[in-house]
Amino acid sequence: MDRKEIAAREAVKYVEDGMVVGLGSGSTASIAIRLIGQKIRDDGIDVVGIPTSTASDLLGRAVGIRIGELDDHREVDITIDGADEVDPRLNLVKGLGGALVWEKIVASSTRVEMIVVDDSKMVEYLCQKAPLPVEVVRYSHRTTARRLAVLDCEPVLRTTEDGKPFVTDNGNHIVDCKFAGIDDPRSMESEINDTPGVVENGLFVGLASKVIVASDKGIRIFERATSEL
Repeated sequence: MDRKEIAAREAVKYVEDGMVVGLGSGSTASIAIRLIGQKIRDDGIDVVGIPTSTASDLLGRAVGIRIGELDDHREVDITIDGADEVDPRLNLVKGLGGALVWEKIVASSTRVEMIVVDDSKMVEYLCQKAPLPVEVVRYSHRTTARRLAVLDCEPVLRTTEDGKPFVTDNGNHIVDCKFAGIDDPRSMESEINDTPGVVENGLFVGLASKVIVASDKGIRIFERATSEL
């Protein structure tokens, strides 16, 4: 069993009958979705899944999860999702899979945002390894990228294998911003989102309540202090 599956299995233990469950996006979250489907079949529980992408919607339906709309639920009990980076304060970089807008909307409506990662995603500071994804509208996206460059980053338009601009579920583009590091994620999140043309960015500050980390040595669980929630 690989580390991603170990982390996902630990997270799915928290899923209970009657819950509204956010279905994350990406490889580790997809494992969790399949495990939730298995739990529904094996244990007979009933949950409502709130997808964070078209892909998680389709996968959830395929494994037997009853899919709902966030607008119909005031709160999501638990969301199980992955991350591209996790810093010591449990702030995150997300969005390398392209689903950051739906992921942040669902996370902001979730009582327990549970992040599942392997230990390679743990960093000393955000953007230590990964670029920061920023979703931008198509119109004048080069102008938006130039504005983002003022924030001391190198913005690169994400493209597909055939060289065409990547298109999100919302019909927008993504600019991957290469920072040397981000010291103040909360301020940077606001600065980026104040940039005309930006829809949302992949800094998830103060949203993760629990992070499950799998390594060769086993599972570690980190929880945000109550004062930080």
